[in-house]
Amino acid sequence: MKIGLTGDTHNNLKNVAKICDIFNSHDLDFVIHTGDISLPKTLKAFDLLNAPLKGVFGNNDQGDKESLLKVCEEKGFLFQDKLEIQISDENFLFAVHDPNDIETKFYKPGNIIVHGHTHRFRDEVYRDTFIFNPGECAGMIKGMNKIGIVDTTYPSMEIINF
Repeated sequence: MKIGLTGDTHNNLKNVAKICDIFNSHDLDFVIHTGDISLPKTLKAFDLLNAPLKGVFGNNDQGDKESLLKVCEEKGFLFQDKLEIQISDENFLFAVHDPNDIETKFYKPGNIIVHGHTHRFRDEVYRDTFIFNPGECAGMIKGMNKIGIVDTTYPSMEIINF
């Protein structure tokens, strides 16, 4: 399974359009947004994706959460406070916004945890669990924004700078 990974877009509509273009050039099963969309208009911009959109709400989404949920209902997006997605018979992908929300039960050999919040790249194995965060993607400096493509076959994350 191949999954697009982005987060912390913080209303940068220009970057959201670029993110959608990049993801649309790959054969993805779905895209996960790790939170901090911030406004409904930004979430609506993800309608350009060819793949289904799933995600979690971040700390900057709380003020407009009701409106964001309405957009999710209109567009068929799945957003929750935490996501748990089965990726094989034995393994799951967990998505949270803040890495402080990672639960002990998430750690299991072969599981994947994705998060946002820190705006920092993370690609590590901890307690036999893969943890990914592509990093900054709401910045204004061309070439410094990052999104990821997660391959769940042997968990790995390819980083794409834009």
